[in-house]
Amino acid sequence: MHRIVIATGNPHKVEELREMLALPGLEFVGLADLGRPFEEPAETGTTFEANATIKALAYARQTGLPCLADDSGLEVDALGGAPGVISSHYCTDGRETGMSRAERDAANNARLLRELEGIPPARRTARFVCLMVLAAPDVLATARGAFDGRIGLPGTVPRGTHGFGYDPLFLVAPEFAETSAELPPTRKNAMSHRGGAAVAMLAELHRVRDRLPPS
Repeated sequence: MHRIVIATGNPHKVEELREMLALPGLEFVGLADLGRPFEEPAETGTTFEANATIKALAYARQTGLPCLADDSGLEVDALGGAPGVISSHYCTDGRETGMSRAERDAANNARLLRELEGIPPARRTARFVCLMVLAAPDVLATARGAFDGRIGLPGTVPRGTHGFGYDPLFLVAPEFAETSAELPPTRKNAMSHRGGAAVAMLAELHRVRDRLPPS
């Protein structure tokens, strides 16, 4: 049996990935399951892959176990790929200011719409991206998933009650008729960037599991 740590304290995310990445001989646990505190690494990378790598390496070395970490966010083509790695704190240029999640989401969305003012629909293309990295203790595998769409025009978005963050602004390709926040959760999960990265990582796990240390 190989035990793999998922680098998050969120039990819902651990359960979601545990289901997506199920393979005989692998057991997935969260940081909280290990029963001791860990030092959280500074995510100083300029790409999703760099930040996922920082987390995977840091927790693999602290736990002594293979570690799977991910980083994700929104890329908007007309903004040169912004918000990118600061997607969750775009309104404050990546700084943590103690705002609630709801306040931060609203401010992030307002900034995004403001910066896209006057840009026509065809040039508002965007994608959610997720990068997963497995370290054991060095990088063993990477996987990427993307969820394509575009940012709606003010007055037509925000729409929808599911999801969070930029979901109410994000019109899903190829029809651009529904926002990500209007999709039922099961449909969204099947299409999402995290789901795509998990499928790609599952293939990588098939490839490398014999190289994982037993635990």
